Amino acid sequence: MIILGTNSIKDTGYNVDNSLRFNIASDDHLSKTFSSAGNQQKFTFSAWVKLSTVFSPETEMSLFSASADSNNFNAITIGRDTGVLRYYEVTSGTTIQDLKTSASLRDPSAWYHILVAVDSTQGTSANRTKFYINGIGISDFSGTSRFGVNTTTNFNSAEAHKIGYYADTNSGEFGGYMSEVCFINNQQLDPTSFGEFDEDSGIWKPIDVSDLTFGTNGFYLEFKQAGTGTNASGMGADTSGNTNHFAVNNLTAVDQSIDTCTNNFATLNPLSSAVTLSEGNLQFSGTYNAKSTFAVSSGKWYLECKVTNNNTYNPMLGFAQVGSANIDNPAGDGYAGDTPNSYHFQRDGKIYANGSSTPTQTGLATIAQNDIVGLALDLDSGTKTVKWYKNGSSIATQNISETASEPYIFWTYASGSQAGEGQVNFGGTNTYSISSGNTDGNGFGNFEFAPPSGYFALCTKNLAEYG
Repeated sequence: MIILGTNSIKDTGYNVDNSLRFNIASDDHLSKTFSSAGNQQKFTFSAWVKLSTVFSPETEMSLFSASADSNNFNAITIGRDTGVLRYYEVTSGTTIQDLKTSASLRDPSAWYHILVAVDSTQGTSANRTKFYINGIGISDFSGTSRFGVNTTTNFNSAEAHKIGYYADTNSGEFGGYMSEVCFINNQQLDPTSFGEFDEDSGIWKPIDVSDLTFGTNGFYLEFKQAGTGTNASGMGADTSGNTNHFAVNNLTAVDQSIDTCTNNFATLNPLSSAVTLSEGNLQFSGTYNAKSTFAVSSGKWYLECKVTNNNTYNPMLGFAQVGSANIDNPAGDGYAGDTPNSYHFQRDGKIYANGSSTPTQTGLATIAQNDIVGLALDLDSGTKTVKWYKNGSSIATQNISETASEPYIFWTYASGSQAGEGQVNFGGTNTYSISSGNTDGNGFGNFEFAPPSGYFALCTKNLAEYG
């Protein structure tokens, strides 16, 4: 079974402002060694996560881990290849627990709430470690082995603890986003301490956890700061009141994101893209195409793409209806523009539309390395249009003529003769530094250039209103 993630809604009541983006290639992680041990038998770990890496041939991504040495360690992980949630515990070189969910987490477009609640003093084995995903208890496990009564775990020891990395080895890198990361000592809590089901939509959503009792070595990471120090101004700042600040490893200010579990932003989709994706699925490199996780059939939408190579015409930036030819073939030769109901701007100043081999416009501004291309799509006006921008200045407007009534996805493309490289910004987070910081008319997004009036960032709060 595959468990789908949860998307946010327009009015969540409680809003989460920030998340932190972890990139596998740069070994991004947070680390902390506690000065003394707390209760190692009873605790709760809670985190909201959005996955960037799915169906990878690698093994596992660590959410939270602890280690005294190579014979005493543990980790809560998500399988890159399997998508299963796992908690294993090794003591004196022997695996005393290895608990894996049968269900898989495979959705890279949405947020998951992960809750692992432990009380090894429980007489009933099944009650000692409890898993919850999006507020629902998990009872179906694969390869189940559970530790015995009164087991002392590695969590909450006076040893190394890491978020997004194995504490015992230099591996287990997490790829994706995390927000609202909590560790509660001396309590085995259930999901209602961290979230609730929305009355109208039934979607699981976070609630304010600041009044919880976090206990010895407990922490609450909100990622509100962009600093790299191990202090209240760092990305690993603990806001629980315990000042258990985590050290920042390889993360920089651009990894602080506003893509969160209460306002989910589009990224590029690893399940339908042939290029190599990184940095939270916002940076692409390679040939053929990369497509957005969200599709739209109405509204006015704005995004940016920074070009990071010096090719003549790749990457191309455009959009296509989901039923267009080659749209479902990530490694196909079709690109946005050469198939019906698709459009793209080529870096040499040409626009291709609706499957024509002849450009509809030529002689437009060309795009150089480090230029930022803006795309504004209007699906609401009587004449639907797309506008392209170069570094904030309009360079082209193209009318949209449709022969099908299907939603549009955004699309980048690079032909086999020229690999494309770029960094897409849907407004939630950036892989390049933003010097100006512009939002849309609803106050959402973070763009280098101001979106045109009436155009919005591609996020779930805007989609709930205009999509």
